Amino acid sequence: MGGGFIYDCFVAGPDDLAASRILGVTAGPNGGRAEASLPYWGIMDLGLNGRVAIVAAASKGLGRAVAEELAREGAEIAICARTAADTERTAQAIEAIAGRTVLWRAVDVTRAEDVREFVAATEQKFGRVDICVTNAGGPPSKKFLETSNEEWQAAVDMNLMSAVFFAREVLPGMQRRKWGRFITITSMSVKQPVDGLILSNSIRAAVTGLARTLANEFGADGITVNNVAPGYTLTDRLEELSAKRAADCSALAAPESAD
Repeated sequence: MGGGFIYDCFVAGPDDLAASRILGVTAGPNGGRAEASLPYWGIMDLGLNGRVAIVAAASKGLGRAVAEELAREGAEIAICARTAADTERTAQAIEAIAGRTVLWRAVDVTRAEDVREFVAATEQKFGRVDICVTNAGGPPSKKFLETSNEEWQAAVDMNLMSAVFFAREVLPGMQRRKWGRFITITSMSVKQPVDGLILSNSIRAAVTGLARTLANEFGADGITVNNVAPGYTLTDRLEELSAKRAADCSALAAPESAD
């Protein structure tokens, strides 16, 4: 079950054309590079109508964009994020797009019990989970010597263990039904580390290792596991990182004061 890079997307496990099409690309042989294509929602049928999809960290940014497109394709949607007010507003916006009720919850994805309750609520409402997109906020921008042990643990909990918790809850049901899609959203830093992002570079690489291993373990059960590694995208996270980098550059360029 080979994997490969598709522009800014790393695909682990069997080729999943539906996942790649959501991102506007078509996978080549064995998951290799392919020609970009623009999505045309009026013609392209991704086979997602009636599927049940969970999207984490979906109140804004990439998570929201994924949830909206899945809804446009006819999937039943359950979203979660940390802030209740933002998540509810996003759910209402998606309901206006899809014309169907969206399940939403305020969830701390670093807590296994919160993830378990959210998945259980989704299964109670929709009967199952077919697609799970794990996503979480990025860790702070810091260099190695600036980073505390507590910050390392928080990054592991937020970015790695959250994916583990979701996998633990949704994969057994997908395995019983012999169909499932498990997708992790990480960063292009899994291909090439980004300066000043020691936590993201390290922990997100661990998520790709998880995805590769799950793809091998569950591929025979009709489950594909894909890791999407986006490049620079205009989100709140990018604006935060850009501001931090600008401040660091300004500090380095400032002349030293005389003694």
